[in-house]
Amino acid sequence: MDSDEQAERGAHHVQSLERGLAVIKAFSAEAPHPTLSEVARATGLTRAAARRFLLTLVDLGYVRTDGKYFSLTARVLDLGYAYLSSLSLAEVAQPHLERLSAEVHESSSVSVLEATDVVYVARVAVSRIMTVSINVGTRFPAHATSMGHVLLAGMDNTELKAYFIVAELDKLTARTLTEQAALKVELARVREQGWAMVDQELEEGLRSVAAPIRNRAGRVVAAVNISTHASRTPIEAVRTKLVPPLLATAAAISDDLAVVSTRRAMRG
Repeated sequence: MDSDEQAERGAHHVQSLERGLAVIKAFSAEAPHPTLSEVARATGLTRAAARRFLLTLVDLGYVRTDGKYFSLTARVLDLGYAYLSSLSLAEVAQPHLERLSAEVHESSSVSVLEATDVVYVARVAVSRIMTVSINVGTRFPAHATSMGHVLLAGMDNTELKAYFIVAELDKLTARTLTEQAALKVELARVREQGWAMVDQELEEGLRSVAAPIRNRAGRVVAAVNISTHASRTPIEAVRTKLVPPLLATAAAISDDLAVVSTRRAMRG
């Protein structure tokens, strides 16, 4: 490191920590089991310095060696878990939503159920397709939304019975399901197939599909959706082009939440 670079980083900079992290980053999918020489070459360290860092990481349990080759152990995951365990649902979900929206070129959101409404907790808007603006904190009646159907389908019989006692199944468009029996049939279908599609029940022209986000016990705790304009995306295209990446995103968010929950439980 030259003097200018050192000055930019300040007197607080710990170069040995930087080098130790560089050694960890030298392991990759392309080089999962590097030799000492390969680590030295990848990091720009001398062989002697690389050896000291590697053996220190071995002592700490982050790296193992057979005497020639080195490899990371599962303990390095603790470095990522420490970050994940501090995150909320919205923070966990946001990067997944960004990747999903970039892939499908449509808006995506995550919501939770509060009383009889879905409440948006994270969102990536690609284009505005509703007459009202959707932001974090926006609420819509659960019975008329794909995320609401997913969340209601995740309820047990007692919870669902309580929901129907207090819910007002208002008719928001000509397509909105307002009959309790019909909605129950739809929720059973959603529960069986693992995702929900709502076609212009909340607003004319709005078509959306949602999937459940589960906690480590498998219980539905939130929902993630993709929304599109009906004129732009036919129903069959929703099924073939939007559902697969949506399900993958829901699974990824669920996995991250499980990690967060596990780490919090271990620390509690």
